[in-house]
Amino acid sequence: MPRPAPKAPVRPPCQLSLFPETAALVRVDPAINCWRFYHLSLQPDLFGGTALVRQWGRIGTAGRQVCELHHDAGQARDALARQLRAKRRRGYRDRTAG
Repeated sequence: MPRPAPKAPVRPPCQLSLFPETAALVRVDPAINCWRFYHLSLQPDLFGGTALVRQWGRIGTAGRQVCELHHDAGQARDALARQLRAKRRRGYRDRTAG
């Protein structure tokens, strides 16, 4: 009697994050020759913490990058939210497609 085929493992449902882990902002004002970008992302580090990676500069350049290390993901998310608020106050807007 043949054995039944093994069932494929069932994946747990994918839960989307309530808090953003990446953000892309731009500030474009041709009147003052301002063409800037600002990227934020959360990434795990090698020691169990979370790193907030910030990259900014003039659109069309590589820009600069800084990596802030945080002990846990909650602290890193709070730092990301603070940076987003500060940049939006300074005129940065979410990057849109197109």
